Amino acid sequence: MQELFLIGEISKLFNINVRTLRYYDDIGLLKPEYVNPESGYRYYSVNQFELLNTIKYLRTLDVPIPKIKYFIENRDTDNIINIFNMHKKEIEGKRKKLEIIERKINKRLEQINDAVNTKYGIIEEKYIHERNVAILRKNIPINENLEYKIRELEIENNLDAVMFLGKVGVSISEENIKKGSFKTFSSIFVILEDEYISSDKMRTIPSGNYVTVRFKGTHSEAENYYRDVVKYIYNKGYNINGNSVEITLIDYGMTNDRDKFVTEIQIPYL
Repeated sequence: MQELFLIGEISKLFNINVRTLRYYDDIGLLKPEYVNPESGYRYYSVNQFELLNTIKYLRTLDVPIPKIKYFIENRDTDNIINIFNMHKKEIEGKRKKLEIIERKINKRLEQINDAVNTKYGIIEEKYIHERNVAILRKNIPINENLEYKIRELEIENNLDAVMFLGKVGVSISEENIKKGSFKTFSSIFVILEDEYISSDKMRTIPSGNYVTVRFKGTHSEAENYYRDVVKYIYNKGYNINGNSVEITLIDYGMTNDRDKFVTEIQIPYL
């Protein structure tokens, strides 16, 4: 029976890339049984097959190379149990993270489909549940680029990437709405999704009745829609009861086509 095998033969026998075998040699994970001093050819023996199977098995389980190397150098049942238990915890953490990502993707798909298939320019009355938000209270001219303010919002509230946390919105103060002044935002906020860990900086937009409208466009096109909503509220005999909530549902983050931008205005009323 053949006792020694060239690296190419081992590669074919175990379906392992030659470069991977060379890397294992370089880091001391799997040294060849013999290296020809003249040719530099690496030779592996049958006695190393079990070791190579172990390495391959652990890599199939996605055990990191440093942990495999530690185990190979300290082979013992207690060590492999510890490695598997630690790896199991890491996998559980990854699984939970993937579940969160899946929920976020599903929610975002639902939001996009809802925005794409909406009826534009229709004023509606809605009851909207309480929303948790991170908020930056600062007067912002309506024509100012909001990207820098979003970065400020992230930093002040210790947030991860806002686009992945939830919808970004702006508010016009109740006072300015009643004055008919729609040129300045009183704050910028991000709606925090369920996985966000509560903190002392978290605020809430209270639940309640809102008059809402969706339109094609973004903040710069919002003024006439504000006036329509305010007119609707007064014609109904209602009273404005708080700051507006203005959310761009589809913007540059999703499309370059401005004709596909969708924004929603919500004004609370009593």
